[in-house]
Amino acid sequence: MATPSTFRGEVRTARDAPGETVPREALARHFVLEAGGRVKTLVARRAHAVGLTIASGGLESEPHAHREAQIMFLVRGELTCESAGARWIVPPNSALWIPPSVTHRIRARAPLEGYTVFLKPRAVPDLPKDCSTVSVTPLFRELLFRLATRPADYDRKGPDAKLVSVLLHELITVSVENHCLPMPKDSRLRRLVDAMTADPASGATAKESAKQVGMGDRTLNRLLVEETGLTFGRWRRQLHIILAIQKMSRGATVQRVALELGYESASGFVTMFRKTLGVAPARYMAGRLRAT
Repeated sequence: MATPSTFRGEVRTARDAPGETVPREALARHFVLEAGGRVKTLVARRAHAVGLTIASGGLESEPHAHREAQIMFLVRGELTCESAGARWIVPPNSALWIPPSVTHRIRARAPLEGYTVFLKPRAVPDLPKDCSTVSVTPLFRELLFRLATRPADYDRKGPDAKLVSVLLHELITVSVENHCLPMPKDSRLRRLVDAMTADPASGATAKESAKQVGMGDRTLNRLLVEETGLTFGRWRRQLHIILAIQKMSRGATVQRVALELGYESASGFVTMFRKTLGVAPARYMAGRLRAT
């Protein structure tokens, strides 16, 4: 079966024996690629949970869609998703929500531990129509951990089916987190996005940035607002938030992140981060890692 993902490094699932590393191709036993290009699970159940550990390397998928909805909870590691003109970062102790039939692209970096559950569309409550980074309850998290170790073809009338019912009920409580970076479609703006992502420490003004891609600063701001809903300054701050979470998930200190993002002092970065997410960056990451 052709798969829409490329793995690099060692991979194991929660159902494998402790310490066992499975061939990457063995993960295909969970899925089938339909003629229309969508991926569906091979298990005829309301929910199909899989635990995934990537010890080294990473994962990069081609743009693809699932017949089922998907939620992937990240215990540790680095996970991003791009779909429908936006990019999401998933920090530890958060989850990625992907609605049914929505085309998306996933990138992950080891060491990573995550748990994902595929849900039949009719079993999914009224959740966002677009991909989102979401928070889930501790009960949902523990149910997901448990189901990922249980037989995929569980008895529909047995204890595992009851756990699935509780997990689905817990989905009602998920809340969307502010970890989204709207992405413009204009080719000139995408070049600017690539440049700013590659060199986030650049202090180029809107006028200087606009000149780099051959437009005026008024045109730059107008297009950004039209395509992302954000002005140049607000978009760059959101980019810095996404990159900061990504870097801190890799173990970078607040001081190092501030320097790499071009802040003259760590205090300036901390102020920006706190204004955006309501908590200082060190406390933010400590809470995430403590929860897992």
